[in-house]
Amino acid sequence: MPKHVDPDARRRHVVDALFRVVVREGLHRTSLRTVADEAQLNIGSLRHYFASQQDLMRFAMQSMLDRVGSRLLEHVERIGDLGNRPRPEQLQLAAGLLAELLPLDEHRRAEVTVFLDFNTAARTNPAFGDLSRQAAEGTRSLTRRVLTRLCAEGALRPGLDLDIETERLTALLDGLSLGAVLHPEILSPRACVDVLLTHLGELSLPIGAPDSAH
Repeated sequence: MPKHVDPDARRRHVVDALFRVVVREGLHRTSLRTVADEAQLNIGSLRHYFASQQDLMRFAMQSMLDRVGSRLLEHVERIGDLGNRPRPEQLQLAAGLLAELLPLDEHRRAEVTVFLDFNTAARTNPAFGDLSRQAAEGTRSLTRRVLTRLCAEGALRPGLDLDIETERLTALLDGLSLGAVLHPEILSPRACVDVLLTHLGELSLPIGAPDSAH
């Protein structure tokens, strides 16, 4: 009797294998054959789920965006009402949410590595352009949401241009991600978090100053 295979589980298994290959060898050396070997599947089985390398890459990128999005939603739920928390805790919670986009552990390092390789490919391959843009817009939406929430709770200095600060914070996250993936011996996870917290701290009211929203 043939063994039942869960198609969704199989796709996730293949995507995990693709991530490992990309992290180890780079996207430009990743093929259906190398992913099939990594997943310990024959290439015919892989083609049953993905007709081409491009289909596999798109599915992997979308899966990564979905995973990160789910984690971010969980963090948003945990943050709760920032207004009932001391200002240092507000900044810590905001930094923890944004840090989900940084390569602070093996899992997130793999995601960021794949993301960077994918975006490099998207520069010259229009088939990936929509997902690359979706990721860029998602990061900006998240940073704007965090800054708007902090501002509404009176945690930020008055008079900040949130459009400019959204771009500054997004650029900081992008730079930390790239630096930490390329040179982890120079830019450690702890340093990434410290830089992020310092930046948020510089946007906030001094400790002891009255909240501008109250």
